[in-house]
Amino acid sequence: MNGISVWSVVGLAYGTALGFAGVIGGFGGFLLVLVLGLLGLLAGRAVAGEIDVAGVWDSLANRKRPTA
Repeated sequence: MNGISVWSVVGLAYGTALGFAGVIGGFGGFLLVLVLGLLGLLAGRAVAGEIDVAGVWDSLANRKRPTA
């Protein structure tokens, strides 16, 4: 794409979606689109194998346990 990275286009599209959500749904709509977009990003990276979900889950579980 002539020097334009795909992540730049994805960022532009996501920013545009957040802008429309902010205009149409106010701050609540903006936050909803932001949270759902981040969850979708994490799910996509997990499906692609870029994130080890079991490792993340284990590290969160170990952080909650008292070490004493």
